[in-house]
Amino acid sequence: MYQQDEPEVNLEQILEKIRSFNPFRGRGGGEGGGRGNGIAYFILGLFAVGIVFWLGTGVYTVQPGEEAVLRQVGRYYDTTGPGLHWFWPTPIGKRDVVNVDEVRRLEIGVRGSASIPDEAHMITGDQNIVDAQLLVQYNIKSSQDFLFRAVDPGGLTIKDAAETSLRQVVGQRAIDDVLTIEKEAVQEDTRLKLQELLDLYQTGIQVTEVKLLNVRPPEQVQDAFDDVVRAREDKDRIINLADAYKESQLPLARGEAARLTEAAEAFRETRVAQATGQANRFLAVLQEYRKAPDVTRQRLYLEAMEEILPGVTMFVVDADNGGNLLQLLPLNGADSGTTPFSVPTPTSN
Repeated sequence: MYQQDEPEVNLEQILEKIRSFNPFRGRGGGEGGGRGNGIAYFILGLFAVGIVFWLGTGVYTVQPGEEAVLRQVGRYYDTTGPGLHWFWPTPIGKRDVVNVDEVRRLEIGVRGSASIPDEAHMITGDQNIVDAQLLVQYNIKSSQDFLFRAVDPGGLTIKDAAETSLRQVVGQRAIDDVLTIEKEAVQEDTRLKLQELLDLYQTGIQVTEVKLLNVRPPEQVQDAFDDVVRAREDKDRIINLADAYKESQLPLARGEAARLTEAAEAFRETRVAQATGQANRFLAVLQEYRKAPDVTRQRLYLEAMEEILPGVTMFVVDADNGGNLLQLLPLNGADSGTTPFSVPTPTSN
């Protein structure tokens, strides 16, 4: 049986028709020319759609807190912030989006609840061994440096730099300082040293906080160090109590001293005023006495007797009962609280 052969596809003819296609040429040329023009239009349409789709893949969005680092033909081109942007798509351009506001964490000497002795054990300045665990928090201050300047800046680089910084700071202090009173200084010095190393390596990382999670001596001497810590805490507590007592007693003492001072001042003023008054009175009497000595002497005598006689029990004795002068005493044997008074008996002239 006769079988008709399938027509062969001649690629050379198709390409020749594409090369000879002119969209501004007339629509003549018969049926063959129309078919060739249709194929050319179809291929050009597909090509145009592909170009549009490829260019559309260059549209990208950057969220708040993020930055997009652009590369053109493999080299750094620009950094863009939040918003809708367009850049050459692959293979001409490439973009890397970095969250620069995210606070990232790094732990040294511990992973979760498990201790890492190789990282935590270090030697202090007085040749003791201490187990120190560190937490580092950081973010990205330069996305360009973070992506292109250092090798694994958020991994091995910052880990080695943090461990080196902590060992250097701890190695300059005594173990008692690291365990108790110098923790804040150790954290701050470690942060400064770590930031210095990261800037030297051009990692683009900004260290926001460095905190000592746990600092303790080796287990073999843990109890002895705990006793030392408790003793220091008791010392500080007693000192604080003594300071509180001092602060409560000082105002009372100052108030009592001020009261006694004011009372003494008042007593002094009173005595000075009394003495001045008496002196002035004496001077006034002296002045009058000089004017009339006899009269003044008699007046003073009478005034003195007025003051003395009201407190004296007097006895009047008749001269016929004996003696020219009689000393009288209480006859009942009891002290009456009065002053004996000698009364001269009148004598006949």
